[in-house]
This record gives sequence, structure tokens and C-alpha cells, in this order.
Amino acid sequence: MFLDSILLPVFGDAYVLTGTAITPVLRGRALALATPANLAGRGIAGRLTAAWIYGCSGPGATITLLVDSAHRAGALQPGSGCTLHEVKLSRFDIAVIGTMPVTTPLRTAVDLAIHVPAVDALPALRALAADPALNCPLGLIRQALQSCQRVPHKQAALERIQSLLEERMDSAG
Repeated sequence: MFLDSILLPVFGDAYVLTGTAITPVLRGRALALATPANLAGRGIAGRLTAAWIYGCSGPGATITLLVDSAHRAGALQPGSGCTLHEVKLSRFDIAVIGTMPVTTPLRTAVDLAIHVPAVDALPALRALAADPALNCPLGLIRQALQSCQRVPHKQAALERIQSLLEERMDSAG
């Protein structure tokens, strides 16, 4: 049915009928189906994977899952297509979209600015900041980064956000 253009791929083995809008809820459900069983319900989609769920980037080559460092993560099976990071998460950093736990737009933006190479991070940050439904303007991202303490690459992340703010000012004026 995919070859006949009746179905469109969402992610992995998840498909929808042609003409169906692929929403964050559908992307979240599709990702939940692709999450390794030992991390179901504990792995939180983060970084570029979260940005993809929000509709702000492509799906990326691998699924990025975050697990709160207060809990044991378990091991990923070879060939799972996932990367796993143990991080500090608060309950305010997590939302559930579809059936998939995902970092909030603000936490996603902060993580993108700090951990993702600029070539991938900047377009996703632009899109996150531009979507009023996500309530994640560049100024708020900058404030969140400034409030981080003892975070490696914080200065580089702030410089990325500053470059986006300057880019926006140049295009407005």
C-alpha cells in the first residue's frame, strides 16, 4: 500500500493514510512504537528527536532517548537505532505527546543549543522559536541557558542563541 501511495510513512513501521495530517501526536505514537521495549515509558524523546515530534526538524538518523540519571537506564541492544543519555530531568521538563514522553519545547531548545552540532541545531531552534504554539521564543531560551549552572558548552550555546537573535533583528530591519 505504501508503493501504491495509499499509505505515508510516519516513522519506523508506522504509516497513515495518504492525506492524513502528520501531527505531533502521530509522530509521538510512532516513536513510542519504535522505542526499545526495555525503555518503554522510561525513555524520554529528547534533542533532535523531540524537535522532530514538535515538527521542527527531520527525524534524524537515530532516536535520541534521555533517562533521568536518578534511575537506572538499562542497556540498548546493538542495532536499536537509538542513543541513550542519562541526564538530570525534573517533572517540568517532560510532556507526553501521543503516548511518548518528550522533553518540553524549552528543555528541547536548551538541549539543542548545548548538545547538538550547530548545522542541525540552528534550523531546529529557529523553527521551535518561530512556532507560537510551542511558546519558546529565543529570549526565553537565552534566559533558560543563563540560569544553567556548571553546564559544559554553555557559552557556545548562548552564542548560538545570540546569533539567532541577531539574525532575526537583521531580517526585521
